[in-house]
Formats: sequence, C-alpha cells, structure tokens
Amino acid sequence: MKELLRSNNMITLSFVQSLMRDAGIECLWADQNMSTLEGSVGAIPQRILVDAAKLEEARQIIVEVGLEKELRDDA
Repeated sequence: MKELLRSNNMITLSFVQSLMRDAGIECLWADQNMSTLEGSVGAIPQRILVDAAKLEEARQIIVEVGLEKELRDDA
C-alpha cells in the first residue's frame, strides 16, 4: 500500500474514501483511531493508502475533483 494523502480534515478523508470506493480502488484509512490516543486534538494526521498498482489512477481521480493540493508530493 502506498500513501495517497494525509489530512486532519475528516470530511476530505471521508470524501476521498468514497471516491476510491466508487472507482473500485481498495483503500485503507490509516491512523483513524489515533485521535483516541492523542486526546482528540488532531495533532496526528490520518492517511489514505491505496494499492501501489492503483496509485496513479487514484491520484488522477483526486486531481479531477480539485483536491490535488492534498496529494503527497513524495508519492
């Protein structure tokens, strides 16, 4: 799995997860439970991971909906 993006914005993360699901791209919403450990202050960003073989397709979807600034530069 490769990191597609990371964010503290739950709406963005949920939207991206939905986009991936609709495109048939399996994804993992990582670090979702870290807020419990950190006291819910949002200091630890959560990540969306996708299969390495689908990374470019997933990145293109993110660009098409105008969220390119959320993408990981090193992905």
